[in-house]
Amino acid sequence: MTGEAGIVVVGAGQAGFQVAASLREGGYRGALALVGDEAALPYQRPPLSKAYLAGKTDAEGLALRPASFFADHGIARHVASPAAAIDRDGRRLLLADGTALPYAHLILATGARNRPLPVPGADLAGVHQIRGLADADALKAALGEAERIVVVGAGFIGLEFAAVAAGRGLAVTVVEAAGRPMARAVSQETAAFFRGAQEAMGVRFAFAAGVTEILGSGGRVRAVALADGRTLPADLVVVGIGVLPNAELAAAAGLPAGDGVRVDAFLATPDPAVSAIGDCARFPSPFAHGLPGDGTVRIESVQNAIDQGRCLAARLAGRPAAYAALPWFWSDQGPHKLQIAGLSAPGDAAVVRGGEAAFSVFRFRDGRLSAVESIDRAGDHMVARRLLAAGTPLTPEQAADPRLDLKALAMGRP
Repeated sequence: MTGEAGIVVVGAGQAGFQVAASLREGGYRGALALVGDEAALPYQRPPLSKAYLAGKTDAEGLALRPASFFADHGIARHVASPAAAIDRDGRRLLLADGTALPYAHLILATGARNRPLPVPGADLAGVHQIRGLADADALKAALGEAERIVVVGAGFIGLEFAAVAAGRGLAVTVVEAAGRPMARAVSQETAAFFRGAQEAMGVRFAFAAGVTEILGSGGRVRAVALADGRTLPADLVVVGIGVLPNAELAAAAGLPAGDGVRVDAFLATPDPAVSAIGDCARFPSPFAHGLPGDGTVRIESVQNAIDQGRCLAARLAGRPAAYAALPWFWSDQGPHKLQIAGLSAPGDAAVVRGGEAAFSVFRFRDGRLSAVESIDRAGDHMVARRLLAAGTPLTPEQAADPRLDLKALAMGRP
């Protein structure tokens, strides 16, 4: 047994770092440990697929805080050995090297991992994914020798990388099983815009296409075989087909975990000594109204990680409040920025405001505003966050009226 029983955080990503920092900011003075799988200081992940690969920032610029922050705030970092098991009866976190960390409260911020591509050849040299700093470093080195790139998956990560690679003058083809980019995340209008923007950068698409095999020679990738019989030459493949929550640690300890560790509105599991936050947590959200399922969601975003970290830290400091933060997201693809507020479903109605070059798509479910997708219109995004967070009534007809002052509406002015 090592040290006094305090708060132990499993996962040193954005959520884990935030809850630890917020605990200290909120006055918690007990023992505080942060257990991570990587030796690097906690760092920002969103820039890995764009600014970091493009050389606009370095590893030092990614760090959320310098090493001195953790020493100054009494946050013990455990990086030599990952978490292996939770002893709930003994209130101990067991590490892979046999170390046992006692806890009064355990916070699971274990994040998510990339979904593997289940086809032959996926383990060939030259096949990459982007999740952590080591992945980005390997991909950055490979880009220097690549000529023909295939990206599997037209989600945010795949498109962000495609824009970076195309910006370097490389030949890029994006393979997507759906009929348009970001099919599960955005409207047809937003998808069409980014398809055109990517194609203007030189990116080619293969939609409604499945990958059956990655072909290679000498242990290295040489091409990607599609279900329709086509073969795409490639000396570099990047796979971005979604993620899986790291919920196995919780499940093995008998905590409810399916697509994420299940928590209540206060981010607590059924064990009062264990909570979960960030990408690994499935929680009830007031913004999930009308979405398929049971009213719970699992959100992969910096906003969610930060807000949940702050919310949980406040509860542990004696200031409990249900988590009800508005979800919002962003994606930088070449010169264009996509900002999304709220949670949409594929069947939500769409109303477009703005012009062809910069516009916002207002989504409606059952006549209620559910989400807003803003392309190069940061002002609309901020207004949308106000409208959605406050539950301000807005009809599709009002959204379609260019004379309506949305900012005044969001501010509560007539």
